[in-house]
Amino acid sequence: MKYVARIVEVPEHGIKLEPVDGTTVPQQPTEVNLLGMAIALALGAAGYRHHAERRDPELQTLDALIAGEAVMPWKPGAPGYLVCELADGRPACEVRPSAE
Repeated sequence: MKYVARIVEVPEHGIKLEPVDGTTVPQQPTEVNLLGMAIALALGAAGYRHHAERRDPELQTLDALIAGEAVMPWKPGAPGYLVCELADGRPACEVRPSAE
């Protein structure tokens, strides 16, 4: 299974993930947390950095980020797609130029 999302810059606020059609969005809290950590590591490796705007913990949750409903305070790095392989409870993510 895969989680694939387009990375969209929201000027002055950060980035938003837009899951592509057919992507798997985890529902269980542990799966969401593990995917959230893998996403943060992949974004950091691709040159994304925290934006000066602070995160609103009531609105900007991992569930909302993964579902594409929240803008998170990250400064853009390489544009593209976030591609995560969801296997054995250990997601592995990377930023790629395309959804492939």
